[in-house]
Amino acid sequence: MDDLFFIGDRKRLVRWASFENPLGEKGRAGMDNRGAKGRAFGSLDAGTSLVLMRAEGSGVVERIWLTLEERDPEMLRSLRLDMFWDGSEKPAVSVPLGDFFGANLGLPVSFENAFFSNPEGRSFNSFIKMPFLKSARIVLTNESSRKIKRLFYCIHYALCPLPEPALYFHAWWNRENPNRLGHDYTILPKIEGKGNFIGVNMGVRTNSGYEDSWFGEGEVKIYLDGDESYPTLCGTGTEDYIGTAWGQGTFINKTQGCLISNSKKGLFSFYRFHVSDPVCFYSDIKVQIQVMGGADKYKMLKIADKGLPIEIVSCDGEKMEHLYGNSFTLDRNSPDGWYNYFREDDFSSTAYFYYMRPADDLPPLPSIETRAAGLINE
Repeated sequence: MDDLFFIGDRKRLVRWASFENPLGEKGRAGMDNRGAKGRAFGSLDAGTSLVLMRAEGSGVVERIWLTLEERDPEMLRSLRLDMFWDGSEKPAVSVPLGDFFGANLGLPVSFENAFFSNPEGRSFNSFIKMPFLKSARIVLTNESSRKIKRLFYCIHYALCPLPEPALYFHAWWNRENPNRLGHDYTILPKIEGKGNFIGVNMGVRTNSGYEDSWFGEGEVKIYLDGDESYPTLCGTGTEDYIGTAWGQGTFINKTQGCLISNSKKGLFSFYRFHVSDPVCFYSDIKVQIQVMGGADKYKMLKIADKGLPIEIVSCDGEKMEHLYGNSFTLDRNSPDGWYNYFREDDFSSTAYFYYMRPADDLPPLPSIETRAAGLINE
């Protein structure tokens, strides 16, 4: 905001890409229907792609706005958003549309934070700066079996000189349904090079067999610049990482929040963005979170009686007892207290980071069958 009153010497050519001017050409916007509202929206057939924005030269994408009528969970996981920088054949961003904009689990709600907003629960906005030095291309692909009848969008970008070396914006999506017991869920696989990890949107569908027991004892772990067995950065719990404590209700803050918290249906959607505290890496990074829950002894006995996958980690009773790897067996004679335990749930996430190259070596976006399996409406 400090530079709004200062134009400077570096020319900044503002462009908007939409159906009214797909290429953002100077003096060629709103030409359909003799300048009256002629092409505010378009359609997208099943199995087809649409180039939303294409630009040559250096510049930065500054805002993306998009809306459509079909906003159910299956569709929001079936639409694939790809972003390509500087002529790369591999996208730096390849993620489900809904998850990218914070509608984790395909469930959009009204919110605004530092990176995204959904003012009334029916549109998608991004404010993340996305620089490019030679070219940019943003593509939307409909991998569902249904046609998008009305698609509206507008991508705001500026063509301007950029300092080199600029870091490129990347996003990576993952889902484990369920995760492997005792294995940390991967938010961002190991990637080599320089960059900044700037945050994550996450969705969790808990296994109903654990009833309404707390799912979020897992700690976020960030391995930096050569870390191997143990990370340099480690949090204290899931709700702690997003800035709250003692459980996780709904709240919306600038860089941290929980948009959905429904323990009865086992649905949680939350985010943490490193805006003022970016995690810099210089040779490599890997980001994970433990899939760990907690409950008192009597709830744990009920869960164990069902034969659900659990692995006891610790007991906080009269004293904290470390039980992981000690062949501990829970029974009615076990100490009273709060038990932490590894469990299996459905985790999904979108990681956001800036990276030194226009493409990365991360695994591609999973198939639509993997992305959309088992989704339910809240």
